[in-house]
Amino acid sequence: MKRAATTVLLVRHGQTPTTGSVLPGRAPGLHLSDRGRAQAERVATRLTELASAPVAIYSSPLERARETAAPIARALGLRTRSERGLLECDFGAWTGQSLSRLRRTREWRAVQHAPSTFTFPDGESFAAMQRRIWQTIERLVEAHRGDSIVLVSHADPIKAAVTFAQGVPLDLFQRTMVSTCSVSAIALGDQPTVLCVNSTGSLAEVVGR
Repeated sequence: MKRAATTVLLVRHGQTPTTGSVLPGRAPGLHLSDRGRAQAERVATRLTELASAPVAIYSSPLERARETAAPIARALGLRTRSERGLLECDFGAWTGQSLSRLRRTREWRAVQHAPSTFTFPDGESFAAMQRRIWQTIERLVEAHRGDSIVLVSHADPIKAAVTFAQGVPLDLFQRTMVSTCSVSAIALGDQPTVLCVNSTGSLAEVVGR
C-alpha cells in the first residue's frame, strides 16, 4: 500500500550579528539581528501561502531558531515544539571561532571536500549529524503522516537532509546553498521527493506528492 506523503518544510533560522563571520555552533546567547527578525516575519507570511497549511512546527532549541519559529507559529496558529534533533552540528573546539581563521587550517579542505571523513575536534562528525537530522525527520513524519510540518533548523543539517533525500553523497553536500530564512521542502511518502531548495520567494506552488 502506498504511504501518504508528508511535506517537510525545512526553514533555516534568520540572520544573526555573526552570520558568515563566526562558527557559532551550539553556544547559547546568539539572537537574531534586526534583519533576521524581519526575515522571520517574511518567511512566516510566505508559509501561509501554502495550499495545505502545516499542522505542526518544530524548532531547534537554540535562540536564533526559536526566534525564527515564533512569528511562523503565530501566523499559522500553532505552538512551537522544541526538538533537539534539529540542533546545529556540534562543532566542538571550533565553536565560536572566526571563519576567516578556520579557512586557513589544514582541516578546512576536508570540511569542504571530504566531509564524510571529518569529525570536529571534541564535537560531532558530519556523518553523525546527517544521521541525526534524517532520523529526526523520519520520526516526525511518522507522527504527522499525510500532513505538512515546519522544521526550523540550521544550514548544515538542512543541507545534509536535502542531499540525503536526493541520494547525493555526503562529500558533495557543501555544494548546496541554504540561505538564512530560506525554505527547502521534501515530500516523504514511499521515497523522498525534493520539492524545492533554498527558496526565498513565493511558496504558493509547493505541493507534496
